[in-house]
Amino acid sequence: MSSVSEIPAASASAAIEHFERRLALETDCSDVAQALGAGEQDFVLLHVVGTPEAYRRRHVPCALHLPHREITAERLSEWPEDTLFVAYCAGPHCNGADRAALKLARFGRHVKIMIGGITGWEDEGLPFATGAEPGSFRRAA
Repeated sequence: MSSVSEIPAASASAAIEHFERRLALETDCSDVAQALGAGEQDFVLLHVVGTPEAYRRRHVPCALHLPHREITAERLSEWPEDTLFVAYCAGPHCNGADRAALKLARFGRHVKIMIGGITGWEDEGLPFATGAEPGSFRRAA
């Protein structure tokens, strides 16, 4: 028996429950890029870490810079209560997106994390925006 099969796999129903729950909390760079590229942005994309200077140097297109420490009820009042927020941070070595997601959820907001963050976006070969504005998404040629 291999170390893979040593512990039996979960039942199909347990797997469905687990992966549905996980996908309710996470999205990935590819899915975000697909939505942006198709003009189907039905969420607010948040760049939740770093300084304004770091954001100006490089961020995911269409993302607003709202560091997790600056998420407040007053700031969130800019969006309807049913808005879906997608938070990302520097990458797998960073917990800024988790901090932002927890804060958003505590304010009663819908939230997902874009797993991989900036590192994942770069690994996928996706284009970045620069400057102080969110910019728009254009696939690299």
